[in-house]
Amino acid sequence: MTDTWIFPDWPAPSRVHAAVTTRLGPGISAPPFDRFNLGLRSGDDADAVQSNRSALQQALRLPSAPRWLRQVHGTGVAELGPLPSADEPQADAAVSHIPGTVLSILTADCLPVLFCTADGSEIGAAHAGWRGLAAGVLEATLTQLETPPARLLAWLGPCIGAASYEVGEEVRSAFLASDAGAADCFAATRAGHWLCDLAALARRRLQAAGIQRIHGGGFDTLADARFYSYRRDGARSGRFASLIWLADG
Repeated sequence: MTDTWIFPDWPAPSRVHAAVTTRLGPGISAPPFDRFNLGLRSGDDADAVQSNRSALQQALRLPSAPRWLRQVHGTGVAELGPLPSADEPQADAAVSHIPGTVLSILTADCLPVLFCTADGSEIGAAHAGWRGLAAGVLEATLTQLETPPARLLAWLGPCIGAASYEVGEEVRSAFLASDAGAADCFAATRAGHWLCDLAALARRRLQAAGIQRIHGGGFDTLADARFYSYRRDGARSGRFASLIWLADG
């Protein structure tokens, strides 16, 4: 881990590569997005964002341009190759088995989850805010991978931490409706409000789906100034990226 980049510490096969950006990268975004904002729909200057995206590809020596998604807090999963289409696919997760395809998830408090197979044959990436997580975006991603969950690894990226994330009844109810044990991931604060452990909720759902090798976690995007945070910075928050790709092999 460095101040500029985060490289997941997980026992992924050697041909699986992954990285997470921070706002400290080689970008040109002006305040309040300074400086490495990668989100085109964040209110930042579009030319600056495109310049940042080009700098990202060069700095990490990516095999191709990242495949960006039009994320809508849903459960759609795109199956992607390295060549971009005219429009960004509307989806909140992506999978690929094609070397050189760089899957990318943009977040600013929501949870990015990266997947790979134990043999390095497939990868996946998902955007799991509370709405998508409760609706089943992680499970939907698993259904698009050919490998059984028991042979998958998952890595939980930077998201808002439990100590920083107070939510209302609608969030808690959305999870308890299908899993009474999810109550363990909430701590009461004031009437009708709870602190929510988003990463712990994701772990529960991944384990229930059959994934036992789950790594990562331990971040708090609101408390850590390296990351963009919608709850801390408001509607003009930038976005950082979580990336995963397969090398030839």
